[in-house]
Amino acid sequence: MRKGLFYGLLFTSPAILGFILFTLGPMVASLALSLTDYNVFKDHTSFVGFDHYVNLFSGEDDLFYPSLGVTFYFVVLRVPAVILLSFAIALLLNLNVRGRAVFRTIIYLPSIVPAVASAMIWLWLLNPDLGLVNAALRWLHLPTSNWLFSEGSVIPSVVLTTLWGIGGTVIIFLAGLSGIPMQYYEAIEVDGGGWYRKLRHITIPMVTPTIFFNTIMTIIGSFQVFNEAYILTQGGPNNKSLFYVFYLWRTGFRDTEMGYASALAWVLFVIILFFTFIVFRTSKTWVHYEGGERA
Repeated sequence: MRKGLFYGLLFTSPAILGFILFTLGPMVASLALSLTDYNVFKDHTSFVGFDHYVNLFSGEDDLFYPSLGVTFYFVVLRVPAVILLSFAIALLLNLNVRGRAVFRTIIYLPSIVPAVASAMIWLWLLNPDLGLVNAALRWLHLPTSNWLFSEGSVIPSVVLTTLWGIGGTVIIFLAGLSGIPMQYYEAIEVDGGGWYRKLRHITIPMVTPTIFFNTIMTIIGSFQVFNEAYILTQGGPNNKSLFYVFYLWRTGFRDTEMGYASALAWVLFVIILFFTFIVFRTSKTWVHYEGGERA
């Protein structure tokens, strides 16, 4: 028993040490820094307690609540769009058609394109004057848009650019679909059921664990959106795309207020933890596992 425990700890020690050194340690340091006025260029650091958190929630920081609002708006738009579109594409790619592997590869490829390259492509496509999207709309005699350069359309435009890279989510849905036993579909066919009954009574219930996982990961990723704000909009126009993580980065690395940025980071951690907990709690009513067990 002790020998097994020894070898178990020995072989897991790289992962344990990595977690302690690169995850748990920085988290503890960040929590400690959030209680100080630590600045990269200041010689002296003093303890300020919960002053940073008071400044955040009391409204003294006039960008905290706007950045939260922008991020929540983005999450509300992006999460349903990613889940629904990914699931629909996965259903199509799960059909037994010629060239299915090629189509799957095409869908997945954009997700491995470097973020900077992808953002630059979208920056050109959505250019109001020279962009291909507006050119196509003009050719079809449809109204054009300022996309990333308008306060009203900037967040939906950013959501559109993120849908380019949903290949990973589609692949996970495909994995879930491939695990559905075919005899369930055959039983419905014997009863005279069509595609709708198959989708409603077999496909969706059987992939609810996959939907649950993808929903959790999409929520976390949406709250942490940064690349699009940094490359496409820089928080503009008029702070209408000032995403929370971009504001956090700007506070910590541009303004060098690391103590305040640490407080921002912990607020984000609690927000993500809260919504993850909500999804976990509600999953008991809609996530079904094989054998009739629920989450």
